[in-house]
Amino acid sequence: MSQPQHVLVVQPNTNHWQTGLFDCCDDCGVCCCGIFCYECLGCEVAGNMGECCLCGTGMAMRAVYRTKYGIPGSLVNDCCTVLWCPACALCQLKRDIKKRRQMGTF
Repeated sequence: MSQPQHVLVVQPNTNHWQTGLFDCCDDCGVCCCGIFCYECLGCEVAGNMGECCLCGTGMAMRAVYRTKYGIPGSLVNDCCTVLWCPACALCQLKRDIKKRRQMGTF
């Protein structure tokens, strides 16, 4: 006789950022694009989110994304992150979109 087996399926944590703010080495292509062609990456991210390129890459875009996926944070945190490290913030957002697409949750 065989006993029923329980299989534990570990789901990735989807209510946090998939990479850290300074994890540029996780995706060097995104990092290079964010540094050398910030506006192009901003338009790509806006397009991924169904927004117009003219919406910008600022705090609002980050706050909308964070709210949609239940990522902890605040508007003050979003503002400071985008103000002090705009390229890192945009790259983190793009990496997160890519990872969520791979997981099938975007």
